[in-house]
Amino acid sequence: MPLDPEADPLSDPDVAEIRAFNRFHTGLVGALDNHFLGSDYTLPQMRVLYEIAHAPEDAPVTAVQLTEALGMDKGYLSRILKRLEKDGLVVRRALPGGGRQRALVLTEAGRAEYAGYDRASAQSVATCIAHLPPVARAELVSAMRRIRLMLDPGPRPEAVLRAPRPGELSLVAHRQIALYGLDYGWRGAFEGLVLEITGQFLRGFDPAKEAAWVADMGGEVVGSVFLCDGGDGVAKLRLLYLDALARGQGLGRRLVTECMDHARRLGYRHMILWTNDPLTEARRLYASLGFTCTASQPHADFGVEMTGETWECAL
Repeated sequence: MPLDPEADPLSDPDVAEIRAFNRFHTGLVGALDNHFLGSDYTLPQMRVLYEIAHAPEDAPVTAVQLTEALGMDKGYLSRILKRLEKDGLVVRRALPGGGRQRALVLTEAGRAEYAGYDRASAQSVATCIAHLPPVARAELVSAMRRIRLMLDPGPRPEAVLRAPRPGELSLVAHRQIALYGLDYGWRGAFEGLVLEITGQFLRGFDPAKEAAWVADMGGEVVGSVFLCDGGDGVAKLRLLYLDALARGQGLGRRLVTECMDHARRLGYRHMILWTNDPLTEARRLYASLGFTCTASQPHADFGVEMTGETWECAL
């Protein structure tokens, strides 16, 4: 739910938690130090050096591009570049085709300085996480990936549909329960239903009749769908889930289409699913793929009044 524009951000506990993390992180990485990682340079200066070092050789970066990429004040960036040029780490060169802008390129001394920084930075992180057991390390990396996906305004990585790895179906079950609880207020019986379906699928999985997919976006699971055997030659589409950060990219359609196509490959000629009327986007998707609602019944099984619907489609 978006923040109330009239609310006082100082009283928002989420804002306070993020600010506390920011203060912790700036201290952790030495962002306030005048000599970052023991070098003669600050973190902003080293970040500029990093951007220049990682620009493609056939497309070197310019000062204008650095300003846009880093969101840095032009005057502040100019002072940083002057320092790096004065120290012989960076030079400006004419761009192919001419023009007023100049490419920023590392000198041999600049490459050596960056290589030392790169190794020191990697060692600093390695030391920071050395005490963590493998499970905690994986959780940390996953949390950081999700933070980037949530806050980065740039294009999302292309999602890949793949078979779930151990633990991932439990993960998406948890997220679906949490998501629908927050968005729709579904409680109790819904959690039990999701866990029951997931448990039954894992215990009785038959690859000749069933399958499951997760959507992997940059290494982070952001969606899933199950294909289950409904008996009598009928396939069941179950537990379609899409993370809030992955919506609006056609990923739900890809998951449902993959499920339908695989059902055809397994010999199914009919597919059925059950959903509820608050899930308007999912119902619109089903209709666009040829499903029709064949039965409906009001219920309050999940703690709120709604209408459950059965949708069917010939494959």
